[in-house]
Amino acid sequence: MRPPVPPALPPELTAVLARLRLPYIRRAAPGVLATARAQRWDPAEVLRVLLVEEAAGRDAATRATRRRAAGFPSGKTLDGWREEESAIPPPTQHALATLEWLGRAENLVLAGPSGTGKTHLVEGLAAKAIDAGHRVAWFSLETLTATIGRARVDGSVSRVVARICRADLIVIDDIGMLPAGQEAAEAFYRVVDAAYERRSIAVTSNLHPSGFDTIMPRTLATATVDRLLHHAHVVLTEGASYRLAEATAGKGVVPLA
Repeated sequence: MRPPVPPALPPELTAVLARLRLPYIRRAAPGVLATARAQRWDPAEVLRVLLVEEAAGRDAATRATRRRAAGFPSGKTLDGWREEESAIPPPTQHALATLEWLGRAENLVLAGPSGTGKTHLVEGLAAKAIDAGHRVAWFSLETLTATIGRARVDGSVSRVVARICRADLIVIDDIGMLPAGQEAAEAFYRVVDAAYERRSIAVTSNLHPSGFDTIMPRTLATATVDRLLHHAHVVLTEGASYRLAEATAGKGVVPLA
């Protein structure tokens, strides 16, 4: 049996809540007021519950907006991370998950073979950062280069880099899969330099940063890595590809009927 529908708010009150942009109070108020009348709540308790509903609704909306703005590649979280299958020592995984390094504007470098969980772990950490109230910006080296390249056309590079660095965590994923030319190296350097000691950067790569000069101009690679590693946690992954292992075991697709 369905519970009775609480009476609607008076139109005047609905209009005032809409004018004040309090949508979550407007949504919750009929049920809260009905409960308050039935249980004889103190007026202060009614006000507290309604304000908590508004705050919680706004926080959830902010997190959803920041997730969309971050541009995560797949929506993975730490809930789906298989800690026991990673070559990264559990204490290191747990320390990263505290996000204390983010509060200190320290960087994170995950380096290792393809398919060893680098992107999944960083995406999970980034999602947790958003849940903790931080802003995140996600790029591949190619999308970062394209973003800076478009800004170069109208001379807005400094403004675009400053906007990127408003994020508390800037992720640059999958460096080293393809050679990086002068423009890519410059874009990477600009962001790392602007964020240095102010924001955290997380990088995933199949190369250790000491080898970045093999895929991009040496001078820019040296200057970038110098700043990137100065306050960085370098975590190495190893082992066979999770993706290849799942494909070999027939877990990569739903079996055909």
